Order: sequence, then C-alpha cells, then structure tokens
Amino acid sequence: MEKKDLRIVFMGTPEFAVGSLQRLVEGGYNVVAVVTQPDKPVGRHGSVLRASAVKEYALAHGLPVLQPVKMKDPEFIEQLRSYNADIQAVVAFRMLPEIVWGMPRFGTFNVHAALLPQYRGAAPINWAVINGETKTGVTTFFLDHDIDTGRIIIQREFAIPDDADVEYVYDGLMQLGAEICQDTIDMVLATDGNVPSQPQNEDVELLPAPKIFKETCEIKWNNNAKKIYDFVRGLSPYPGTWTTLAPKSDAVNASPSVLKIFKTLKTGRACDAAPGTIKVEHDHMFVATADEWLEIVELQAAGKKRMAARDFLNGFKSVEEFEVK
Repeated sequence: MEKKDLRIVFMGTPEFAVGSLQRLVEGGYNVVAVVTQPDKPVGRHGSVLRASAVKEYALAHGLPVLQPVKMKDPEFIEQLRSYNADIQAVVAFRMLPEIVWGMPRFGTFNVHAALLPQYRGAAPINWAVINGETKTGVTTFFLDHDIDTGRIIIQREFAIPDDADVEYVYDGLMQLGAEICQDTIDMVLATDGNVPSQPQNEDVELLPAPKIFKETCEIKWNNNAKKIYDFVRGLSPYPGTWTTLAPKSDAVNASPSVLKIFKTLKTGRACDAAPGTIKVEHDHMFVATADEWLEIVELQAAGKKRMAARDFLNGFKSVEEFEVK
C-alpha cells in the first residue's frame, strides 16, 4: 500500500501531539482530517477563545478540523465517517467510545508517553519523574474498551537523568512519540493493516498515572529528601509544587503565604531539625526533610516572578523566622 492510499484521521490537542501530526504531514502521509478539543475560554472573563495547538497547526496546513463537544454526537459521528479513514492515530486526546475507535478498517492506535502497562492514565510523564524512574518511554497500542490496556504495537525507551525535570522528559518523549507514530503508520502500510501486536503484561505491580490537581502538588516535608527532590522535578516547571510559608511564632507580624518550588538540590547533609525548618547559610536556603537538608534553588513567592533562592533571600532577611509546612 502506498502513502497516498492510506487515509489517516489524527486526534490530539496539546503541543505534545503536534510533533506527531507534523511528522506525518511533512512526511507526505495522507492525513484527511484532524479531531481536537473545542476552543477553550481564556482571559479574566472567559470571553476569549483559544484554539488548541493541534488545531492551529492543522489550519496552518489546510487540514479539515473537527471539534466535537461530545464524542457520541450523531452529527460528529456522521462527519467522521465521511472521511472514510483506514486508521486513526490518537496522541494526548480524550477517551473515545467504541463507535469512534472501532470505525476505521485497520483500527485506532494511541501514542502513550510511558512503557505500558506502567503509568496508565492522564499524567504518565509527571508520575515517572515523581517516582524517581531512571527510564520511561513511548508505546503505541490499539485502543480497546478499557483505558490504555490495548495490544502493544511498538515500545521505545527514554532515559531520565537524575537532574532532569518534567519539561526535559516531555520534550524528549514528544520527539520520540513522533518517531514511533510514523513507524506505526509505516507498519500499517507494510502489512496492509495486519500489524503484529502483543497483549500487555498484567502480571506485574502496576504504577498508575492519575490526573494532577492542585492538591497533588503540595510538598510534604516529612518525606525524605530524595522523594521531595523527585517530586519537585516531576512537577517543574508546570504546574509547579507548592508549600505554605508561615511564621514560627505569633511574635512575627506576618501571615502565611504560598511559595512555589521549582528546583531543589540534594545536599547529603543529615539533619535533626523538624521537617519544614528553614536554614540560611552563605546566601543558600535549606529546608529540613525527614532525613537531610534539601537546598531550595528556584522558587516563586506569592505575587512575584520565579527567581533564584539567592534573590529571594536578598529581599527576605528574616526568612529563618518562618517555616514551611
């Protein structure tokens, strides 16, 4: 089968998905339509609508765009069917009903940013870093009735350096995902749709990747330093971890406020201070954890921009009269 003969519908929303769509379009593959989320209200009053990154790319390259509110909407189903797709590629989109994923004759595959069956869920990149993994990867698999459980087509690994934050891993997996998306399409072409696949291994302890909420991002200082270090880099730069900066006593005339923490360093220096205790040495800021002092390198005070801890200390001379909790 030739490229021009394979009709592809692409589904995705964020920047992560653009890499895969771009790879297909620039590679000369026959993407006949793109499905993405409806434009999102932004601004103070929600009066401005912002298109998804995938929509912007699709429109810039003359691709038809569908934006269903409900995936089972009869009008959308009729529109989708009219494109007569041979296969659908899904990257960072939403859960699909069977009437959608079962429509193409060669099925629908998903590009998932993890080594399945590990890290099924909405935030696999974050949780891999939070859990201190030294590697993750990308998987393509055929969609079925359950979330992220379908038969695996291709898997590729990606190393996670100990000092990498989630932005580094995100960028790397976006590129790897684009490669594996194209390679999966090439397998469809080479096999006339009879792509070999393997069931996922269910006989292992599974680590989930649930959606990240504000509450998820609060630092627990009674954890050990390594766990907090991984937690911070697993949520940096977005959405960012946070903690409450509060006076140690009523003698300090100040109210508690929120600090966002973007970067820390392990010191290896044991401490017996209560978790959350702040110490300053030579313009360096340290916080006590369950086992050692953790250096705060980059942070953001309420109403301020992200800054180096040294700059924060220059404007906050009495920080040792506070604690984080």
